[in-house]
Amino acid sequence: MLCPLCGKRKARRACPALGRRICPVCCGTKRQVEIRCPADCGYLSLAREHPPAAVQRQREHDLALLVPIVHDLTRQPSQMFFVLQTVIARYQPDGLYSLTDDDVAEAAATLAATLETEQRGVIYQHRAATLPAEHLARALEATLGKVRADPGRSFDRDAAAALRRIEQAARTTRTREPGGGPTAYLALARRFADRLPDPEIGGEPVAGPAGAAGERPGLIIP
Repeated sequence: MLCPLCGKRKARRACPALGRRICPVCCGTKRQVEIRCPADCGYLSLAREHPPAAVQRQREHDLALLVPIVHDLTRQPSQMFFVLQTVIARYQPDGLYSLTDDDVAEAAATLAATLETEQRGVIYQHRAATLPAEHLARALEATLGKVRADPGRSFDRDAAAALRRIEQAARTTRTREPGGGPTAYLALARRFADRLPDPEIGGEPVAGPAGAAGERPGLIIP
């Protein structure tokens, strides 16, 4: 039987995500890209434990892109950066529109501006220029609401710093990724998020845009 994905090679591997057999090449190249593999997939676990050289090079390349952006952040904003990046990576837009790096940058900048304005004693909610960016900004705001133990300048300052770094990453990744296109940063964020368990807020995993409510707010990065 031929692989239903490529129609060229023999289907030798049982894919739990698709409920049918596919070829090893499609399994290896489409895993966590076009195929949303369950956590208990044996092939996924094996690949994570023993990644091929190409995957290892990709991981090193991704870290080389992210580390300069966050290297000088202190612990709290650095943690916020990776929690918010994971939320962005796993965010599913409503409706028919798709998300681009420009939307991510706009959403992060909008929410950061709101927090920075509050630090100056002015309550004003900035609005994003596009609908996708506005929806993402509200999702990020909801996540921050779940980790904010008490409203205060220190938290808002750290959150704004993390959001500004996300804005920077979203605006610059495509220039450092030849052929990356308008979703180069989103692809980077998704690759990074796929290698991690869900980050936790107050002991509960952040599984989606709004996360999950915990009894005691806090940031835990796996």
